[in-house]
Amino acid sequence: MSVPSLEARGLTKRFGALTALDHLTLRLEGAKCVGFLGPNGSGKTTTLKLLTDMIYPSEGECFLNGISTRRDRTTALAGAGVLIESPEIYPSLTPREALEMVADVRGVPSAEWSPRIESVLSEVKMSEWADRKVGRFSKGMKQRINIAAALVHDPAVVLLDEPSSGLDPRGMAEVRAILRDLKRSNRLIFMSSHILSEVADVCDEVALLDRGRLLFYDTLPNVIARFATSRRSVDVRLARPVDPSRVTGPIAALPGVQAVASLDPQRLRLQIGGGVETEERLLKSLVALDLGVVGFAESESALEEVYLSQVANGE
Repeated sequence: MSVPSLEARGLTKRFGALTALDHLTLRLEGAKCVGFLGPNGSGKTTTLKLLTDMIYPSEGECFLNGISTRRDRTTALAGAGVLIESPEIYPSLTPREALEMVADVRGVPSAEWSPRIESVLSEVKMSEWADRKVGRFSKGMKQRINIAAALVHDPAVVLLDEPSSGLDPRGMAEVRAILRDLKRSNRLIFMSSHILSEVADVCDEVALLDRGRLLFYDTLPNVIARFATSRRSVDVRLARPVDPSRVTGPIAALPGVQAVASLDPQRLRLQIGGGVETEERLLKSLVALDLGVVGFAESESALEEVYLSQVANGE
């Protein structure tokens, strides 16, 4: 199976005197989720529209799975699933009927409609609602059907424009769970977002755009290590409650730990010094303490610190 990829080469878009995107060069490759960060007006949606040939670049070129969207638009986009902004679904249709329309437009052979639709409805956890009218659905349920529509032709590359925008906490959690599952199916997901907790939760890598220019692209741990201050936060999730005496005793005494706090009986927030190597040693030490570690990740506050410092400085 080929490796999914997405590439922008010197991608630029001008609207009159305004440069919305300024010579973006970015290559993503492999099955993973990449968060595309940036303030409103930074050029995120413009980038996604350029990558999918919805608008034409002033300069540069886009490639999906190694195929130029300008030279061979049909073949390039055949391998991409796209959800930009929030398209509406006819309220009188059922999810099955709506997805049949999309499958037809996407050129999926009619004999494959039923298994493909069943598969994507399962992926977005909407199988039990397949034959009910969309008009009665919540916004979160409609968004899950929109994601299913982006997947119905089984694309290798999936581009999502703020998929959780406007959803309530439950809807956001449902979309995040879907995104985590999608990463396991040999798909490259490129997702714009302004919700830092979402990016920290589901993304493997991040790219930050500000005023049309790419500031950085790297793995999340590397970004934190490179741009955050020497004192960073790591959240640890445990399978069982931890004795408070162990928090103030052996955990606080671990090398690299500068401070530790209990967020609740099964979650800790550690302030640490050092880079990725320190995190690696710390994780091994925590596991050795037999605490039942089931989660270990940079806290949202660490990514927020990087985001605010870089956007504020415009570096």
